[in-house]
Amino acid sequence: MDGFRIPLGSWVATGVDWIKTNLDGLLDVISFVVSFLVDGLTRALLSPHFVVIILIAAFIAWLVRSWQLAIGTIVSFGLIVAMGLWVPAMQTLALVLVAAVIAVLIAVPLGIWSARNATVRAVLKPVLDFMQTMPAFVYLIPAIVFFSIGVVPGLVATVIFALPPGVRLTELGIRGVDSETVEAGQAFGAKPGQILRGIQLPLAMPTILAGVNQVIMLALSMAVIAGMAGADGLGKIVVEAISTINIAKGVEAGLGVVLIAVFLDRVTAALGDLGSNRSSLLGMLARRRTQKRLDAASAEAETTATASAPASAEAADAEDADAEAERLKASPRRAPVGGGVH
Repeated sequence: MDGFRIPLGSWVATGVDWIKTNLDGLLDVISFVVSFLVDGLTRALLSPHFVVIILIAAFIAWLVRSWQLAIGTIVSFGLIVAMGLWVPAMQTLALVLVAAVIAVLIAVPLGIWSARNATVRAVLKPVLDFMQTMPAFVYLIPAIVFFSIGVVPGLVATVIFALPPGVRLTELGIRGVDSETVEAGQAFGAKPGQILRGIQLPLAMPTILAGVNQVIMLALSMAVIAGMAGADGLGKIVVEAISTINIAKGVEAGLGVVLIAVFLDRVTAALGDLGSNRSSLLGMLARRRTQKRLDAASAEAETTATASAPASAEAADAEDADAEAERLKASPRRAPVGGGVH
């Protein structure tokens, strides 16, 4: 076996060079769109005063989770501001949100297709295994070759790394729907698209949203690696801290990533069952609506009972009178005795 070697890496490099040469226009379009989305969201997050963004984030936390998370969000984001990391934190948040949205838009249709087609499932499974087990740093090499240094290669590598859990959990959710429920829909004449939209997707939504949560968490875990590719944000500060052995800068930037991760995790985890959290604003509104419906139903029942009571009494009196008449008719009273003349 001496001297025998399969030049697999050379073949991949040749393929990358071919893509770079022949699909340069497509790569430029992708680069422009991704840069536009990330830069636009970053400007949207940084244009208002940071207090406005903190209050909006706190309201979202209270809306879907609890007032405790809202207070924790205010404290956490306030700490980010106090550490002087507001701008890189919003840059990281914009990168993560755009990458997560792109990954979800790809993962959910692929998961549905895989759940409904055994051939697609058999093809996707080894591809997803490869994407999950390949070291994330490897994705940066062709991404940098295609898109140069900046936010685009970091986002592309993030999307590739975060995509597999979304596909797997979407497929799991669709396939986990009770077959009897699907058969009931088919028995009523529902078409496959109607069954998907009306039965499978609603019942699989908690599992799909769990996949969305995992996609966001994996995208945030790629923040540092994206910083190595030149993407602005907390990851870039961590890379600078590593290169200069600056413990203080590294700890602060890492803590900023953790605080954003906790906020995103709690919020996205709550999306799987909106209204069930008793401390959330949506939960309180749902309980009030339920109580109003119960009160209205109780009042309607009382009104119906009150209106029907006189009629029932009259009917009972009529029945008693009829019964008495029948009794008298069947057993007439005798004439009085001792009424003659002596």
